[in-house]
Amino acid sequence: MGQPVRDYLLTLCVTAAVTYLLTGPVRKFAIAIGAMPAIRARDVHREPTPRLGGIAMFGGLCAGLIVAAHLHNLEWVFQLSTEPRALLSGAALIWLIGVLDDKFEIDALIKLGGQMIAAAVMVLQGLTILWLPIPGVGTVALTQWQGTLLTVALVVITINAVNFVDGLDGLAAGMVCIAAAAFFLYTYRLWYGHMIEAAAPAALFTVILMGMCLGFLPHNMHPARIFMGDSGSMLIGLVLAAGAISVTGRVDPDTMRLFAGSEREATHAMLPVFIPLLLPLTIIAIPAADLVLAIVRRTWNGQSPFAADRGHLHHRLLEIGHSHSRSVLIMYFWSALIAFGAVGYSVHSTSLWIVLVIVGMSTIGLVLLLMPRFTPRAPFWAERFVPPRYRRHRGRGGAPGTTPGAEPSSDVSSEAEAQQAPLEAPMGRTGPESQERTPVVVGVSGVNGATAIGPRSRFSDRGKAESAR
Repeated sequence: MGQPVRDYLLTLCVTAAVTYLLTGPVRKFAIAIGAMPAIRARDVHREPTPRLGGIAMFGGLCAGLIVAAHLHNLEWVFQLSTEPRALLSGAALIWLIGVLDDKFEIDALIKLGGQMIAAAVMVLQGLTILWLPIPGVGTVALTQWQGTLLTVALVVITINAVNFVDGLDGLAAGMVCIAAAAFFLYTYRLWYGHMIEAAAPAALFTVILMGMCLGFLPHNMHPARIFMGDSGSMLIGLVLAAGAISVTGRVDPDTMRLFAGSEREATHAMLPVFIPLLLPLTIIAIPAADLVLAIVRRTWNGQSPFAADRGHLHHRLLEIGHSHSRSVLIMYFWSALIAFGAVGYSVHSTSLWIVLVIVGMSTIGLVLLLMPRFTPRAPFWAERFVPPRYRRHRGRGGAPGTTPGAEPSSDVSSEAEAQQAPLEAPMGRTGPESQERTPVVVGVSGVNGATAIGPRSRFSDRGKAESAR
């Protein structure tokens, strides 16, 4: 069993390396062709940032598929299944639409149509849902039209959910990477634990997806040097959906050997095993909830459901006082809790401790969510090994010129001063002109797009201004 793991690791490393190495040249290319849209009304990053990071991610996808096709333990997946070719075809189409949108801001309905066509292309090449295990009913075979409609719906929902959550530096790539890691553990267990070959393509897809995200994250973490854009967010959303479709409804219940009497009783017995088959839906539970809330909010306000705004969950985390990095980590935490909790429950559904761990971690997450301005302080003996903002006494190994009894400046003020300095005195100018903020140009708003959120000083300043009125 060790050899397949090494093949997966090699595929992961090659995909991540190619994505990482391509991102730098892609950034220069995006700047050269002007793929740096003006800052929109809902954006709070300080300067235009190039998009088109999806080009590097697509290169990593192609490299991962090529390497896997030449590995002894993975090449049979390409020989016996058309799903890798179906994934590549759909990914190429959705990636091309995303590249055009990153450069020219195409209409939202055109993108929606492109998403449906990409899903249909995968269906035509065999990547579709065949049946569904329904508790209390049994295994329900789907007709060709039912399977096609369900497949297209799952692809479109997943793509747009990932696209909606792509609003902070590193947020979408990190959440999808967590999703792919949890889903890989489940599909690998189905393949080598239950010897179900139908789970092999999904395991390959999730490994490649992890590599794409890991290779892009170093360039996309705050402060981001490049955004993945719609070419990246729609691409990783499609790959995630393809992994779910590849295994959901394609695993024969007979191969699980879990029957205990009638088929209805067998379905109940298999319920914990089939819970992670809905894992992509649970993984995108947060962005999917954000998607639903956004549609309801915009419709309620008389706006188009496709109209962009700043009411997403990650924007609200910034509004209540969380920093950019902490908002991203909170979203990571909830994604990991849902994803790995579902996988853990499927393995040991009768263990009470799994439920207790999930409840305990949820409590910790709620506490962190409700304490946006809490900054942990390291003990005295560890102050030399942590960043200055976590030290109780800045004078001991802290910033020069500080005294041991001095009150450490907050993370908010230091971060705000660092970001406000280039804005208050651009190009080294002084005088009244230097006090004016750089004007923000409002551009065309699409469905959603990769944005970068700056420090939370903007929200703090706005709150102070409102309270002074």
